[in-house]
Amino acid sequence: MSTITNAIAVPSPGAALEQTTITRRDLRPDDVLIDIAYAGICHSDIHQAREDWGTAIFPMVPGHEIAGTVAAVGSEVTRYQVGDRVGVGCMVDSCGECEHCQAGTEQFCVKGNVQTYNGVGFDGENTYGGYSRQVVVKDSFVCGIPEGIGLDVAAPLLCAGITTYSPLRQWGAGPGKKVAVVGLGGLGHMAVKLAAAMGAEVTVLSQSLKKQEDGLRLGAQDYYATSDESTFETLAGRFDLILNTVSAELPVDSYLGLLGVGGAMVNVGAPGTPLSYSAFSLIAGNKSLAGSMIGGIAETQEMLDFCAEHGIGAEIETISADQVNAAYERVTGSDVRYRFVIDTATIGA
Repeated sequence: MSTITNAIAVPSPGAALEQTTITRRDLRPDDVLIDIAYAGICHSDIHQAREDWGTAIFPMVPGHEIAGTVAAVGSEVTRYQVGDRVGVGCMVDSCGECEHCQAGTEQFCVKGNVQTYNGVGFDGENTYGGYSRQVVVKDSFVCGIPEGIGLDVAAPLLCAGITTYSPLRQWGAGPGKKVAVVGLGGLGHMAVKLAAAMGAEVTVLSQSLKKQEDGLRLGAQDYYATSDESTFETLAGRFDLILNTVSAELPVDSYLGLLGVGGAMVNVGAPGTPLSYSAFSLIAGNKSLAGSMIGGIAETQEMLDFCAEHGIGAEIETISADQVNAAYERVTGSDVRYRFVIDTATIGA
């Protein structure tokens, strides 16, 4: 039987979000019905709600940072039971057959992974995200949230956490490595926590020093203002890895100058305009400029287990359903430390 649930939707591009109801599909044999407790607000929700990244599907129910408990399971589900603590991230399906799906990197599915919202499933139905009371998801795209992490601080881990954990792991953040995190926002604050827990020496590079106290508290050893031109002279050649978490235009050549020989600058932020750089900034030091997109389901579970082991959760501000529009404006104004999380019990209340 299909489920009618309360939700928050964007009716048209750039419109204010409003409360409504949506219908979730009947449980299939491999489905899990989740009572959502908290849903994080990712900056990408805003980009897609405003069509900053191209044509989107409306009405849209955003949200791909979902934490809650299992309410029901399909007849073939064995990995989860009613009452289990679970999370859902940016994907809810993939073909399961291509080389990337078989390798556990479903985000690169040859047929295209099915996005948690603003997507179309293989059944032709539009997907609706976590700004709602309930969601139905294929069991293989559900992750378990270990005890020791509150569901509220766990929700942002399903995007911000895995988005930063994956490149830190791939590019070897750990003891003896010097890692710079560009920006201390929703992604950046998670990158600092995770890189520090991995044992790396962490430096925050931010426009100003206004968040310096937070950066050091979260695990950074150093904090520099990029608005100070001397920063790029002082730190020249210092880092093994730079993780760029901001969605803004940057002087890429200046940042590449902060890498040592063989270092890498990895982008997880997605600015709306192209970035430019000189090839010599890479060639001269055998450096790399790369990108990283979330992580596969197995790696997402690995990240959640790592966070539980190290007592890591997001820094959040919990809001009610009637505060979401104001929260969107605050996010675009960089006025949040460091992730808004919707208490979904307030949707439709």
